[in-house]
Amino acid sequence: MGMTMTQKILAAHAGLDCVEAGQLIEAKLDVVMANDITGPMALPIFRQMAENVYDKDKVVLVPDHFTPNKDIKSAENSKAIREFAREQGLTWYFEQGKSGVEHAILPEAGVVAAGECIIGADSHTCTYGALGAFSTGVGTTDIATGMATGELWFKVPGAIKFVLSGKPGPYVSGKDIIIHIIGKIGVDGALYKSMEFTGEGLSGLSMDDRFTMANMAIEAGAKNGIFPVDDKAEKYLREHTKKSYQIYDADADAVYDEVVEIDLSKVRPTVAFPHLPGNAKTIDEIEAMDPVKIQQVVIGSCTNGRMEDMRRAAAILKGRSVHPDVRVMVIPATQKIYKQCIKEGLLDIFVDAGCAVNTPSCGPCMGGHMGVMAAGERCVSTTNRNFVGRMGHVDSLIYLASPEVAAASAIAGCIANPEKVGDR
Repeated sequence: MGMTMTQKILAAHAGLDCVEAGQLIEAKLDVVMANDITGPMALPIFRQMAENVYDKDKVVLVPDHFTPNKDIKSAENSKAIREFAREQGLTWYFEQGKSGVEHAILPEAGVVAAGECIIGADSHTCTYGALGAFSTGVGTTDIATGMATGELWFKVPGAIKFVLSGKPGPYVSGKDIIIHIIGKIGVDGALYKSMEFTGEGLSGLSMDDRFTMANMAIEAGAKNGIFPVDDKAEKYLREHTKKSYQIYDADADAVYDEVVEIDLSKVRPTVAFPHLPGNAKTIDEIEAMDPVKIQQVVIGSCTNGRMEDMRRAAAILKGRSVHPDVRVMVIPATQKIYKQCIKEGLLDIFVDAGCAVNTPSCGPCMGGHMGVMAAGERCVSTTNRNFVGRMGHVDSLIYLASPEVAAASAIAGCIANPEKVGDR
């Protein structure tokens, strides 16, 4: 019986010739990552299990959720993982001002690579599947176990194969595609399964598109999302990592629970309405509704804070002004991206348009800071979740969208079609 990409990676890391869906295995880990929220919770558990981490090159700590620290508690949390990283001599500790949001900085810094088995104490750890790795989010007890032993048990997931064809149209990016897919299969449509993306349509997707799509696999309930390692992915790996890596391809007779075909040429700019990422509406459906007036826009996060996202938003905002009733936060995902924005003049565009440009951080994505909302306010956000109270008050509303829809909406003062605001 053939195996999927994910199953091949897990089999290799469990020292087995083959595995099948539902099988329990113990796999060796290549990367164990935690942040300033989850790391401090894992440390007391870790100390009950071991004195030292299993490998100082493979345990990674990133303070990003409440940094710059917004209060005493967040400062204490960051201090805890900073001191632990120093005590353990960790190779990869990403201090504020020298790094960025975890799921953007780990690929950028070359910490993760194809064929690896990666866990992170953050649900969007599935981002690294864009590089052909098995990566998934786990709880703090699992992170402590991984830090201490370098191994963790998994139930091998089944898989859904997404066959992509065609080429995305203007103003359609990875964010529109993944919201379209989640809208199609539902927020539990891939529950504990691997979302495996394939097909000739991959050639029209940039690496930033793929990172966005893999990042939001969890929003369909998936264990992980994963892409084959093609020329684009190998080019990215050559440019970013010094690690050796292994490429795994799905077998021709791999078993899938379902095969879903997506014609990318038919995907429209798509927005997820409150309060689920699967509540998808195309821009055409939205234009047929009464205007959805907004008070806030957020452009950034581990989902859409990469360089392409900044460029796409800036192309819409250039020479225009943010609507007087709207405030906009732009948050580049890493310091390198921030510097590139300066070099390309994008920060001038954002500031001249009336945006606040903030330091790399998760910020408002999970209601941390830099854009928490009050009751009754609406936000178009390039983040990944729009649950009740996710970005502040329980009576606020979040609409998930691409950077281009977000930028167009910032100008219009309501959810707007980027096709009618600016030319790429």
